[in-house]
Amino acid sequence: MKLLSKAAAIGVLTLIAACTNNDPSALGGGAGGSGALVPGSPSDPRSPAYFQQTVGDRVLFAVDQSTLSPQAQTVLQGQADWLLANPDFVANIEGHADEQGTREYNLALGARRANAAREYLISRGVAGNRLTTVSYGKERPIEICSTEDCYSKNRRAVTVLTGSTLG
Repeated sequence: MKLLSKAAAIGVLTLIAACTNNDPSALGGGAGGSGALVPGSPSDPRSPAYFQQTVGDRVLFAVDQSTLSPQAQTVLQGQADWLLANPDFVANIEGHADEQGTREYNLALGARRANAAREYLISRGVAGNRLTTVSYGKERPIEICSTEDCYSKNRRAVTVLTGSTLG
């Protein structure tokens, strides 16, 4: 009886395997286990999801600083490379600050941070007309608390792909 059960299970698995379509271009396609590229997914190097998750969409800053660290420059170089390879995208760079300080001070600091990121991208060949900036100061924190760990996540510039220049 065990042999018959095993043979039946092997037969069912064989039928399932024969019916599986690993062609991502077929209706309802997907990765299908073959590692195929799914357009628009984080595995698609031309997608905004890839930009955000693999290249990195944000850089962090020290307290009261808008100077780019070597790590921030590395991330921005990756962003510049991606933007140069995908010329149909435009971006808005958001400047943020932690909750310490006045609203006015943090809006100005966020603007300096966004501009520092923008100027770096321009220096690497990205056209300035593809990049806009906005400062949110301390108005849009990622973390809300009173510890340095939280504050450090809020001191950032985030490059947000806002659409295509093609329409």
